[in-house]
Amino acid sequence: MLFDTTAIRNFSYVINRRKELVKRIKEEHKDAKKGIVIFFANFEDEQRIFRQESFFYYYTGIEDPGVAFSIELDGTTTLWVPGCSVSRADWYLCDIDFLTKNSKQAGIDHVKTLGTPVKKFTIHPFSPLDRYKEIISYTNAIVNDGGMLFSLDPDNADQYVEQRSLLSRFLAPNASHALASRPVDISHIAANMRRKKDAHEIELLYKAIDITCMGHEAAAGSMAAGNIEAEVKARIEYIFTASDAYTAFPSIVGAGKNSTVLHYQQSDGELHDGDLVVVDIGARDNYYCGDLTRTYPVSGSFTERQKEIYNLVLETQEYIAALAKPGYWLCNADESDKSLHHLAKKYLDERGYGKYFIHGLGHYLGIDTHDVGSYKKPLEAGNVFTIEPGIYIPDEKLGVRIEDNYWMTKKGLVCLSEQLPKKLEDIEQMMQQSFEDDQTEEANA
Repeated sequence: MLFDTTAIRNFSYVINRRKELVKRIKEEHKDAKKGIVIFFANFEDEQRIFRQESFFYYYTGIEDPGVAFSIELDGTTTLWVPGCSVSRADWYLCDIDFLTKNSKQAGIDHVKTLGTPVKKFTIHPFSPLDRYKEIISYTNAIVNDGGMLFSLDPDNADQYVEQRSLLSRFLAPNASHALASRPVDISHIAANMRRKKDAHEIELLYKAIDITCMGHEAAAGSMAAGNIEAEVKARIEYIFTASDAYTAFPSIVGAGKNSTVLHYQQSDGELHDGDLVVVDIGARDNYYCGDLTRTYPVSGSFTERQKEIYNLVLETQEYIAALAKPGYWLCNADESDKSLHHLAKKYLDERGYGKYFIHGLGHYLGIDTHDVGSYKKPLEAGNVFTIEPGIYIPDEKLGVRIEDNYWMTKKGLVCLSEQLPKKLEDIEQMMQQSFEDDQTEEANA
């Protein structure tokens, strides 16, 4: 669909973000009298569920593939739509007529065609360049008149790949005109905006986290010897689907030795009494993501050794959460006394388990599970991130990770996932309750 229902109700959010983006660009580039910012939507891929490019969605609320959006430094906005030889409405829940008639509501000044008509209903990354000739011509005129071209074009290899590959395609073959020069990168400006969440985004995150918590409740009720990891995963993802949500990332359910593999995906292992099962899952709802991990004992109770490791991981998380406040860093080796990752590592080192903590302490969370934002800048009010210490001992087939989602305020952290049990005795009680509920259902069947 072209606009999701949340975006329709909240166009003011994306309109205000665009204004703020232009303001920040002008502050950083005081010599820019004219200029144009271009964002590209993701493209449809029949082998996966379409998900809009995160920055494109953040600044437009538009969920349609193959379109582009431009913002000029005078505030003029244009939605660029592929010229289609058939009705897109026959293939998508979209309505160009709605856009044309209600564009002001969405803060769109113009709706224009990208270029020459495409076959059927959509455009592809390697479509002939004449499919983009109108936006190329428009942008070229601005640049030739002394304007600057801004886009997401950082000097690295792993970010905004579709954005940058498309941009490079319609710049490079035109070396004879002004667009041959590399665009001005604004990814740092846009990422800093996304790193600081507003109240509306916190509400959306709460909803995604609530659904993720429901998935964990289903997981706890699936812990039984003889079950396969995939069965646990199926129950989790049924809850997501029934809640009209998607997985924010591939669900991780690892039992026994598989609990020590960080990005375990096979899901074909069998659950055995005595095993711990690491469940790392996240629901994505209205584009915002939850990301929560719990560790469950298959038998319903922890062994003494498992209790020792579990409580140490929980103590580490609680210690870090109590320390965290604006001015600390998630991870910064140059500021190790205020770097939450390094403080957690030191805490575990002092207890003899630092070598078993093999990943980062946490990451930003938002439209992306590993959301954008500089780790070189200290934490500030409005940041949302995870705290997820873990200990992994393959020789003992023992892995424990506990992950929660936190919102930084001026006074300190608010745990957005506090409703999901994590104290050892509460996990055992949660599983016992699930077991009793299953017995009641079987008796009443």
